[in-house]
Amino acid sequence: MIKQLQHLGLSDKEAAVYMASLELGSDTVQEIAKRAEVKRANTYAVIEKLMSKGLMSSVEKGKKTLYQVEDPKQLLRLIEEQEGDIKKKEQEFKKHLPELETLFDIAEEKPKVRYFEGKDGLISVREDYFKTKNKDVLGFSAKDAEQEVFSEEEQKNALNQRTKKGIRVKLIYTSKEKIKNEPLLTTRRFIPKDKFPFSSSFLIYDNKVSIVSFEGKLIGVIIENKEISNTLRSIFNIAWDGAEKYQ
Repeated sequence: MIKQLQHLGLSDKEAAVYMASLELGSDTVQEIAKRAEVKRANTYAVIEKLMSKGLMSSVEKGKKTLYQVEDPKQLLRLIEEQEGDIKKKEQEFKKHLPELETLFDIAEEKPKVRYFEGKDGLISVREDYFKTKNKDVLGFSAKDAEQEVFSEEEQKNALNQRTKKGIRVKLIYTSKEKIKNEPLLTTRRFIPKDKFPFSSSFLIYDNKVSIVSFEGKLIGVIIENKEISNTLRSIFNIAWDGAEKYQ
């Protein structure tokens, strides 16, 4: 029952003191504190709060001051007050909503950029594209440079993760020589490294572009922007058609 009282806005101590008083009936602070398992000094403050909310009251009996819970129906009043507060907040929020939406639209137009460093950073970049909603991914791969950073076993594990998620990759890769084996869910085109020497790889997925550099310091960047990703998709398609002559 204490959890239900907390849902009504009472603190854990308020709920405990309320239930203790409800079970005891009219009683002293000392007895209420024992039953509620709250320190006596704290119980005084809690009872005052409950009295201010109209949930408890006091009665003089001889030289003693006893405290008791008011009719539990008073809890309904708390709910009604909360509903009133929520409606006021909702009305106030609606006044400011247009301004917030304007700021949101402006923010949406700005590319979101995340920066990563080191091998673990590159793994984080890769794991981001494993979360893609669109299962068709495009990319350029500096294959020789990748193999210097990631072992064969690490590459196999990454491939297994991707295939389990059903992600299809269309890839243009540069290498000293063509790779004969074609992995699952992968379509590749080779371009010679001597004509196209680059040491960075990038992938295009959803509204994102991820770029990783294997030259010198390992760095990775994820750019989230619809216009940028669409532009690079078009550039990829041009490069894909141009790479056909090297197959």
